[in-house]
Amino acid sequence: MDEKRRIAAVWLPHWPVERLHRTMRGKVSVAKAPLALAAPGQGGVRVTARNETAAASGVAPGQLVPDAMTLCPELELRAADFAADRAVLKRLALWCGRYTPWTAVDPAGIGEEPDGLLLDISGCDHLFGGEAALVADLQKRLHGFGLTVRVAAASTPGAAWALARFGAVSVCILPPGEEAVVLEKLPVAALRLDGATVDGLMRLGLKRTGDLYGKPRAPIAARFGPHVAQRLDEALGFAREPISPLHPPAPFRARGIFAEGLTRTEDIEEAVRLLAGELCRLLAHERHGARRLELTLFRADGEVTRLFAGTAAASHDAAHLTRLFREKLAQAGDDFDAGFGIEAAMLAAIAADPLAPAQDSFDAEGVGAEAFAQIIDRLGARLGHERIVRLEPRASHTPERAVAVVPAVRGTTPAMRGWRAQAEEQMAAALAGSLARPLRLLARPEPVEAVAEVPEGPPRIFRWRRVTHRVTRAEGPERIAPEWWRRGERRTRDYYRVEDAEGRRFWLYRDGLYLRDTEGPRWYLHGVFE
Repeated sequence: MDEKRRIAAVWLPHWPVERLHRTMRGKVSVAKAPLALAAPGQGGVRVTARNETAAASGVAPGQLVPDAMTLCPELELRAADFAADRAVLKRLALWCGRYTPWTAVDPAGIGEEPDGLLLDISGCDHLFGGEAALVADLQKRLHGFGLTVRVAAASTPGAAWALARFGAVSVCILPPGEEAVVLEKLPVAALRLDGATVDGLMRLGLKRTGDLYGKPRAPIAARFGPHVAQRLDEALGFAREPISPLHPPAPFRARGIFAEGLTRTEDIEEAVRLLAGELCRLLAHERHGARRLELTLFRADGEVTRLFAGTAAASHDAAHLTRLFREKLAQAGDDFDAGFGIEAAMLAAIAADPLAPAQDSFDAEGVGAEAFAQIIDRLGARLGHERIVRLEPRASHTPERAVAVVPAVRGTTPAMRGWRAQAEEQMAAALAGSLARPLRLLARPEPVEAVAEVPEGPPRIFRWRRVTHRVTRAEGPERIAPEWWRRGERRTRDYYRVEDAEGRRFWLYRDGLYLRDTEGPRWYLHGVFE
């Protein structure tokens, strides 16, 4: 057993009814009027959940609605909405991220639908003054939302689940190593087994979890399957039980809790500035830079607001990251709702890249790579990252397929770094008087009328956009064969660099060969030299 691992299980016994009450903002009285939710089931419409008033009258989940109405004639019925229950429970699990980044909806409930949460609070208790203080604060805040809550903390998810639902008190903190002693007295239903298995074990006299201690496992597995032994080992810590969080925990994050809820945008921006400074110190210490960031704002009413920002290059500049989220908040405008106040916030770098040492430009008038990346980030925050694009190289000799348009925030790939080196070589060749490719290509090759002295030679006269050009100099050809894996492309291109009588230079190619293709070759202009 990993005694350092601590799991908090939250059980919401009246979740569907109380969720309906929160959704309708007081239009349903949970505490006074008897209320039940119903859905079609075997034999007719059956009760799926009820409040405490209806329970006191004998209404229970699984009852047929006519039987429930007989026991409680004033019972108010509403249709169950399982999808809404699961969606709001997921949002509540996201809100619990103010305590730990490792939160999840508990897939196992007393009934068929989930009715609780699981929080991995390992290493998080010191931020709240200890484990007891964390659990007490969690229960207090959930109770303030109008929810009936039972919370238990233990070293295994199974033990925490059992104590939250079958323990004697509403708040229980089990010290490490005492799982076997405490679970021994609980019913076998505390092992998260289905109803048929629980009934079968009880008929055999195995009513409590302790009755399974030391029993031969082979006969039990032959009759009920391996789940009984598996659940027992998970609860006692003999088998590892992972928890899949709602979102993968970010490797770098900074969080803050505020004594009073923040409602003014200026205060929220100041909180983001402080969090960005702390986050960037963590990134700088590990020599990393943030590529994608998430700002999570936890409201006092249990709602969560999430804002995202991205960077074109890895960055740990706190001022730059703060500016990105300031623009996000400004862009939201009146749509941003702080509710009753933001009581906690977390800034996380959900994607980060290592930072390699780089030499910036000494050109006083030039723009360094970092500053240029920050310009891209700010434009993306305002206009949308999908509208700020760049060219990325592709493995193709065909010019129009040699690059692709991608969002600039995607960052630099190894292919991009190789392409920059190639571009620098071409620039050096241009300065030396020999340019292999033009810097300006047309959006698509445009057809021209050309006349050559010999069939396979360069053009001597060509007409483009109703203007005739007489070629005085020509260089080439540069032959580009078709890519064999592309069907329908079987024509070879011969590219020529030509100069007309007025000194203008063009990049033309002949599509097809005279002796190979059945259809005569055609001439196209693909680019111009400036």
